[in-house]
Amino acid sequence: MKKLKKEDIKQEVFNLYDEYAHSKIQRREFIEKLGVYAVGGITIPSLMSFLMPNYKDNLIVDKNDVQLDSSYITYNSEKGGGEIKALLSKPKDIKQKLGGIVVVHENRGLNPYIEDTARRAALDGFITIAPDALSPLGGYPGNDDEGRTLQRKRDRSEMLEDFTAAYQYLKQHQECNGKIGVVGFCFGGWVSNMMAVKIADLAAAVPFYGSQPKEDVDKIKSPLMLQFAGLDKRVNEGWPEYEKALKKENKEYQAFTYPEVNHGFHNTSTPRYDKEAAELAWSRTIQFFKEKLV
Repeated sequence: MKKLKKEDIKQEVFNLYDEYAHSKIQRREFIEKLGVYAVGGITIPSLMSFLMPNYKDNLIVDKNDVQLDSSYITYNSEKGGGEIKALLSKPKDIKQKLGGIVVVHENRGLNPYIEDTARRAALDGFITIAPDALSPLGGYPGNDDEGRTLQRKRDRSEMLEDFTAAYQYLKQHQECNGKIGVVGFCFGGWVSNMMAVKIADLAAAVPFYGSQPKEDVDKIKSPLMLQFAGLDKRVNEGWPEYEKALKKENKEYQAFTYPEVNHGFHNTSTPRYDKEAAELAWSRTIQFFKEKLV
């Protein structure tokens, strides 16, 4: 079987994966359409294997890092799903109160990539909480396909309440300085935008390729840093109208579009990952949080 590289894959294949990952097409149709690109020694199984997440080999932070205090907690989301499991992470032996960050997962629950991202932010000097909105259904099942299926069973507005409750949990945490931001990816990008709408004292929001709020932009008080993938037509089509509203309401925002990268470019576990763009976007994110949360 030919060992695939990112350069071997046509953009149309990444577009197909995006449709599949966002439940626009079912697995059977996805596999059938991949057949068109199974040529020249490339097989459907090799394409599937290449496109699917590989968490084992692509995490950045050792979860047992001696500089890190990271463990699972539960908190109550009264307006959402009830008892929610989350990963709480912070630097070890902290001597001062820290800014807080809510880290919001994609449309498949709290998978290893999102946990890794929360630990990364903690090592950068923050106390972070990464909730699992699949908690009422048993939590992230260990498989992204099953995670997507479970997440579709939950109401999106109720899940937003779960992340809002996570904000409140951090707000009351004795090691948090009360300044809290949010960063989210895909579905989590939408949550980040909506938390900015709904939480008056949110200190900062960084949506990565997240869909935009359709109304109440005037209610946004927090500064925004918006991260977009240049090839992500589905999400990007809503940005001009959102930017128009932000300008009209004189909101504080900055937006970055990374050319020639796909939706999900920050996710280390799939070939959509783009190291250069991801590292630049993340360094901008952390600097933004250091300015707004410290």
